[in-house]
Amino acid sequence: MLPNEKRFGQAILILLLLVVAGLGGYQPPSRASEKIAVAVSIPPLAEFIDSLAKEKVSVSVMLPPGASPHSYMLTPSQLVQVSQARMFVKVGSGLGFESVWMDKIIAANRDMLVVDSSKGIELIDMDPHIWLSPLNAKIMVQNIYDGLVSLAPNNETYYKQNRDSYFHNLDTLDQDIRGNLSGIENRAFIVFHPAWGYFARDYNLEQIPIEIGSKEPSAQDIVRLIHQAKERNIKVIFASPEFNPKSAQIIAKEIGGWVVFIDPLARDYMTNLRQVSAELVQAMR
Repeated sequence: MLPNEKRFGQAILILLLLVVAGLGGYQPPSRASEKIAVAVSIPPLAEFIDSLAKEKVSVSVMLPPGASPHSYMLTPSQLVQVSQARMFVKVGSGLGFESVWMDKIIAANRDMLVVDSSKGIELIDMDPHIWLSPLNAKIMVQNIYDGLVSLAPNNETYYKQNRDSYFHNLDTLDQDIRGNLSGIENRAFIVFHPAWGYFARDYNLEQIPIEIGSKEPSAQDIVRLIHQAKERNIKVIFASPEFNPKSAQIIAKEIGGWVVFIDPLARDYMTNLRQVSAELVQAMR
């Protein structure tokens, strides 16, 4: 071996020894320090999880903005996300795309914990929108908390502190909504899609839907609703971003009113329900 080749070989050997020595002190991150990958059906569930686990989770939301939770079709890339999750949180109250996709979601990852957030909630027939009640939200958060603790019991104290803080915020939200609605006598509102049944039940309101049984209203239905609106002095027609507002606009025009959009699926749950309650109060005065 030539002197230069010998020196080069020695240099390589020394470099390899240094790398091995460095790796000897390397410790891969423990499972406890990794973020827990969680997949959820709808955006409000993402806020519930974030409120409990914050930086200890990474959340994938299946329903994108503007999509209908009753008919959305999951993409292959979303099923890949599900396959990598340790927990899936479903609404569990009969939401359309969950009914169609849950078997495929479970088949994509049979080791994943599936949390039914509706456990313990008194359901309204044909209304899956349980999250639109702050009282129901507390039950949903508790169910998610139980799931997180079962996956990461070492974080139980952390989760519990965050849960109690979020419970306090939900209680305050509930009290504020009740206070805002306390002086309202005309407690009926017209909405295109009947998503607000649990909200109406909690706060002694009457939801009058334009869409019934997931069907567009007939001409007779629209005439009936116009008559109801005039009779009950309703001027605001509420609609949701994911549905065609055409029939709501027709009714609003006939009664000399206007259409206001309220979003049942906003991820910023607290802010959204405060805005919705403010819109309702303004409309029902």
